[in-house]
Amino acid sequence: MTLAWITWSNPVSVWWACLLVVSSLNVGLWLVLQRYLQRRRFAAVVGAVRVELLLLLCGAYVFGCAFRSVLPRADVQRLCLFDTWLSSVLVGRSVATIAEVCFAIQWAILLDQLARLAGLPILRQAARAVVVLIALAEGCSWYAVITTNYLGNAIENSLWALCFSLIGIGLWSALNQFRGPLRIALGLALTGIAGYVAFLAAIDVPMYLARWNGDLANGKEQLGLFTGLWDVSSHWTVSRELRAWQDEMAWMALYFSAAVWSSLALCPFSLVLDRWPRHARAPAPPHAMQI
Repeated sequence: MTLAWITWSNPVSVWWACLLVVSSLNVGLWLVLQRYLQRRRFAAVVGAVRVELLLLLCGAYVFGCAFRSVLPRADVQRLCLFDTWLSSVLVGRSVATIAEVCFAIQWAILLDQLARLAGLPILRQAARAVVVLIALAEGCSWYAVITTNYLGNAIENSLWALCFSLIGIGLWSALNQFRGPLRIALGLALTGIAGYVAFLAAIDVPMYLARWNGDLANGKEQLGLFTGLWDVSSHWTVSRELRAWQDEMAWMALYFSAAVWSSLALCPFSLVLDRWPRHARAPAPPHAMQI
């Protein structure tokens, strides 16, 4: 394997180096967070279990994204940086599926707990919808990579946008129920969610729809189920040229940085679950205190 392509004059190598630095930082942050939360976790057994679960879910997401940063791939194009079976779409998409479902479960846990404290059924409904929507999105992603049909990617990212729109609506409904640090945290989360949904709606989904329309115009044939499954496990093309990666760089850079940071940020909430009621504008319902 030659590394001659790794030079400052090659934008792809600079981009990849940035992914490596950010992913290393993310793994380091998770290790520090894990050590810190282990020391500060609550004495209550249920609280301790929740801390462990959130950390494990976050760890799956952090390490899954780190793997994808080390070995970037563009799934439908079967594009990768390194000629290894670990760069196959079958491996990479499997890692991504596990990581993203774990991320969704993280959000579901936090939304459910916030629903208990704020007494807002809409948050509990959002918590239930998150995992279902992301599971559907993963199915659409697999359809896209197996058949090479970009419409699956467009639907996948539309479902992500819908999912986080519901999360945003739920958090907005809770915003006026709290004060102090928690209100600030909810406001920051809403700002990030608004930016993410806007990116999906304005850039990501239109990009995949444009690719789908281009394939239709060119009469591209889609792969069948069994042919596609063989293809995702055995076919990959190595390229380090900018033109091959330029459409993937932006979303990968944002996803492997900001999205991972949001996953890391969800974990510390487990430290203050029993303190949230004191930040409520009105007393929480009696059942909300039974965490």
